[in-house]
Amino acid sequence: MFKKNDRSKSRTRRHMRVRKKIFGTAERPRLSVYRSEKHIYAQLIDDIEGKTLVAASSTEKGFNGVGSNKEGAKLVGKMIAEKALEKGLNKVVFDRGGFVYHGRVKELAEGAREAGLDF
Repeated sequence: MFKKNDRSKSRTRRHMRVRKKIFGTAERPRLSVYRSEKHIYAQLIDDIEGKTLVAASSTEKGFNGVGSNKEGAKLVGKMIAEKALEKGLNKVVFDRGGFVYHGRVKELAEGAREAGLDF
């Protein structure tokens, strides 16, 4: 009999496999992306201290009607880049969180690049 794959377990395994190689520091934090069905979240993390330096999501004010689509993801990318540049962070390491680099994840990355983040 075949065993049914659980999508969230598979994503978690992919994420852990990638996290073995990707590491964020205070000078070059990790841009972590999480995508739910309704929203998209991004945060810059210093893994040495274990602290979130900057965070942005589509649940914040100013996202009227654009939450889980590509336009919303691009706005979140621009927001996280603006907040990071205010704190003097311009270089990051991109962590796609086990998600395929396509669609909303790709739009978030492109929005962050357009706003000035380097990765």
